[in-house]
Amino acid sequence: MLAKQGAAVHLLMTQRHDMPCAYRNAVRCLIGDKVLKNMGSDQPTARAEFGVIKTFLPYLWPRGEAELKGRVVLALLFLVGAKVANVYIPVLYKYAVDALGGGDKASDAAANAVQSGSTDTTSLIVVPVALIVGYGLVRILVSAFGEMRDAVFAKVAQRAIRRSALSVFEHLHGLSLRFHLDRQMGGLSRAIERGVKGIEFLLSFMLFNILPTLLEIVMVSIILWALYDVWFALITFTTIVIYIVFTLVVTEWRMKFRREMNKRDDEANTKAIDSLINYETVKYFNNEAHESTRYDKALRGYEVAAVQSQVSLSKLNVGQGAIIAVGLVLNMLLAAQGVKDGSMTVGDFVLVNTYLLQLYMPLNFLGFVYRQIKQSLTDMERMFSLLDVEKEVEDKSDAKGLACGNAAIRFEDVHFSYNPDRKILKGVSFEVPAGKTVAVVGPSGAGKSTLTRLMFRFYDVSGGKITIDDQDIRDVTQNSLRREIGIVPQDTVLFNDTIAYNISYGRPGAEQDEIEKAAKLASIDGFIAGLPEGFKTMVGERGLKLSGGEKQRVSIARMLLKRPKIMIFDEATSALDTRTEKDIQQALRDVSRGHTTLIIAHRLSTVIDADEIIVLRDGQVAERGRHQELLDRDGLYAEMWAQQQEIREAQEILAHAGEIPG
Repeated sequence: MLAKQGAAVHLLMTQRHDMPCAYRNAVRCLIGDKVLKNMGSDQPTARAEFGVIKTFLPYLWPRGEAELKGRVVLALLFLVGAKVANVYIPVLYKYAVDALGGGDKASDAAANAVQSGSTDTTSLIVVPVALIVGYGLVRILVSAFGEMRDAVFAKVAQRAIRRSALSVFEHLHGLSLRFHLDRQMGGLSRAIERGVKGIEFLLSFMLFNILPTLLEIVMVSIILWALYDVWFALITFTTIVIYIVFTLVVTEWRMKFRREMNKRDDEANTKAIDSLINYETVKYFNNEAHESTRYDKALRGYEVAAVQSQVSLSKLNVGQGAIIAVGLVLNMLLAAQGVKDGSMTVGDFVLVNTYLLQLYMPLNFLGFVYRQIKQSLTDMERMFSLLDVEKEVEDKSDAKGLACGNAAIRFEDVHFSYNPDRKILKGVSFEVPAGKTVAVVGPSGAGKSTLTRLMFRFYDVSGGKITIDDQDIRDVTQNSLRREIGIVPQDTVLFNDTIAYNISYGRPGAEQDEIEKAAKLASIDGFIAGLPEGFKTMVGERGLKLSGGEKQRVSIARMLLKRPKIMIFDEATSALDTRTEKDIQQALRDVSRGHTTLIIAHRLSTVIDADEIIVLRDGQVAERGRHQELLDRDGLYAEMWAQQQEIREAQEILAHAGEIPG
């Protein structure tokens, strides 16, 4: 007995390479790699930044959207109104100071009038009060214009953010499977998240901070030049130029620290998501400490870069403050000299000082805004670069909907390779007649699962063609093609939602009784009925709360609810126990009766009733026929059948001995 058990274990171990495994693709996607590398770089050129703005402008000024365009114009009018009112505030302040201090000609005249007895002292109070009230009203007007600007523009901004994010999202869904197999989900999702936030910041600050500040600088310079002396305007302009140049140079130097922060942040986020998604695997191998070390290494890099970024920011702020202080002192010295020699009043001194403070306050903020705008453009460039990834599989310009009548499938001399160095299919030809069931079997790596991906046009064939009812699937729209095909994949992934939602995903909007019927056909209704929340039970991330068999039965129910004319079962029962497998096999035979059905299988016991069995080996059809015919032929199929029978017997021996569950 022990000898038999030892032989059984040895047989199981030596046959592991033939057991079903998840689809793996080692081919690197050149386009995807390029984009992901670009996503890791935070150094777009000025041309790239202009390209980002050019890409985004249509979302801000949408074609055929008169209301949104009107809101943009109205917001700009409110912006100009707010700046004009803001520039007028120091003027009112000057007059009030002069009126109170008697420093201008009007005040002197009023004083003379009092001395001559032509008026009383109350008239002297009226003028300052009126100016002060006017000062307050203008400040209210500035605030009101700003709030109305934001309120009017809010719909434009949010619509632009929504549509740009949606464009990227839809484009990602339109890319080929090749791109998504090589994606880094953590970095990709973070790039989109940052891009959306970058758009929001750019709209808020570039339109309503940078541009208005530049407008105000021009207006103030003109006023100072017109009212006083060219030196006031020259000092103001020179100070601003030096400030901007200093900010640009130092900010460009600082960006390397920000780029390193983003790189480490992406790395840490990707490692965290990957580790949490593979929670069970981490636990199986007791690698919590290993995962923590990997995560902490990325966080440590972020910490170093963040400290360097903050230190460099402090240096930048000190330099900016010094430049502003020098310009402010020079203008105040000129104004003080004017007051001393009588060419300017105290109100003029206050006016110059107020203008400069009013300008330099947003300029001091300009350093932060510029850095954030630069970063926002970088983040937007990374997000919009995804739109530059060309779709590997696209509908032809004259593509029509698939006219699926009998749904007969034909593979005609199909060749396919992921790259020139490794050919997967080498002239595969077979037919799945309308309403019949054809199974494709073969060793791992023979190209079985590739057939399903070609059917769905995740890739296009390299040679030959695939037809449905004599229509080349490359000549029809992908949407119409996939609408007619239902699949139960080997690796079932569920959404983190209810069981009902995951089943209804096969046909969104289906009624509850239809969902329950599909569950019954998939033999999962009893399991669901035993759950406290029934169909409202949450399945967890990627269906983690369900067993492999339960997930697969949900997948079967989802496919049945879709009601496709063509059914594909890609190792559909590989995760089920023997008893459940027999129940579902019977259910699948019932629901697939009259449907064109393609079965991809490793377990040969699941395909013995197929109308024809295609045996693949090294990407070519090695044998074909019905189950008994292939056994009688004593070829590859018969060899595989014998091996699997021996494995089953070994499992039964071990189960009977109590070493593994039966």
